[in-house]
Amino acid sequence: MKINEEEPQLSRSLKTRHIQLIALGGIIGSGYFLGTGYIISTTGPGAFLSYLLGGIIVVCVMCCLGELAVAMPISGSFVTYSRKLISPAWACGVGWSYWLTWVTYIPSEMIAGGIIMNNYFPAISAMWWAILFGLIVTVINLSQVESFGEIEFWLALIKIMALFMFVMLAALIFLGIIGEQGFIGTKFLLSDGGFTPKGPLSVLLTMVIVMVNFQGSEIIGLAAGESGNPAKSIPRAIKNVSFRIISLYLIPILLLVSITPWQKAGLEESVFATALNSYGMPWAGGLFSLVVLTAALSCSNSGLYGCSRAIFALAQEDMAPQWLAKLNRRGVPQNASLISIIGCWITIIFYTLDTTKSVYTYMLALSGFTGAIAWISICWCQLKFRRRLKKNGKDASSLQYRTPFFPYLTHFGIWAQIACLFFVAYNEDLRTSLYLGVPLLLLPILWYKAREYSRLRALSHAPTD
Repeated sequence: MKINEEEPQLSRSLKTRHIQLIALGGIIGSGYFLGTGYIISTTGPGAFLSYLLGGIIVVCVMCCLGELAVAMPISGSFVTYSRKLISPAWACGVGWSYWLTWVTYIPSEMIAGGIIMNNYFPAISAMWWAILFGLIVTVINLSQVESFGEIEFWLALIKIMALFMFVMLAALIFLGIIGEQGFIGTKFLLSDGGFTPKGPLSVLLTMVIVMVNFQGSEIIGLAAGESGNPAKSIPRAIKNVSFRIISLYLIPILLLVSITPWQKAGLEESVFATALNSYGMPWAGGLFSLVVLTAALSCSNSGLYGCSRAIFALAQEDMAPQWLAKLNRRGVPQNASLISIIGCWITIIFYTLDTTKSVYTYMLALSGFTGAIAWISICWCQLKFRRRLKKNGKDASSLQYRTPFFPYLTHFGIWAQIACLFFVAYNEDLRTSLYLGVPLLLLPILWYKAREYSRLRALSHAPTD
């Protein structure tokens, strides 16, 4: 689809610091603060290995995406890359799957925020709080892109500060400076069944949930089309996000499993609050409730940004209704944002009507599957991009940003995620993601192929002059 130069264009007003914090806003959601308890209770201290593997995969994907985003800084990112480098049908399937990733995950963030507010104001249902948060993030996403970036910057900063605070306190507890337990050492890491009390395989069985927690980092690529200087901001953002994954994910998780018995972890409250409460810090529960609320708003905010840009790209590529490609006078895809939030509200209703909470588990697992498909597609596109570059007689040294250790890093990013999806089949709680995810990936592909076949057939039967 050709864009009329007289029509509104996407605003390029996101700064480097905005892009960095938008990506982190998507990564550090309420699922990290709450869902980590499930991962530790399932895996034991070996949950650190799950996050380590997840972090390595994220770095691989980010490097591949960085090369593509700098070479082709377009809104829509991997949707457009998939169409150009793999096939339009695959792009259609991946794009709609990615949109579904956030439409099923954003409501879980809104509901998490609603539950926290309901604890403080029990007379108001958690559902109404969730809808209020939905309205807030809708208004933010329909405002100027720079305003969105500024709000997300400060929301993400609160989460980062809270995690740094936890790291400092947990380190003091581990060393015996806080509390009467003395130096902890490997007391909790290797006792009560060892590092992986439920077996080494448990590390891989929880990977789909770990990957859900990491999802959002790919929003860097979606933001490239609205960056003032993508050649400068994207590589810097990728470098900083990779560093912050280590400092904000791996170090806190390692300290967490080092100072807390894995049997105490669960979904009742943030495992970070549980850890600090057990060492005489009763204020931790209230503080992390505020942090989880901030995380929920931030992740919903950046998630809505990501899925609205994905469906905007689908419309531009003639894989979604054309009215979804309309921009308002501020250069924001308002129709794509509105249809995305409506999808989120529908999912919220399903969540609240389901008393068994099984829908929540299914949707969370589905989000992990569809997110992994998008990440695999990013690495695959980068692999195809390099092959096309070589075929056209160009050298990779001409690229402003290159994926390091190519092609080994790219292949690891692809096959490690395929292995994670394979092991999902062995987890009864998460297996449903395959039953739902595979058809929802294939249906848009089949629809696109059927539509193109019909168009070609109509052209072949059209009268000629």
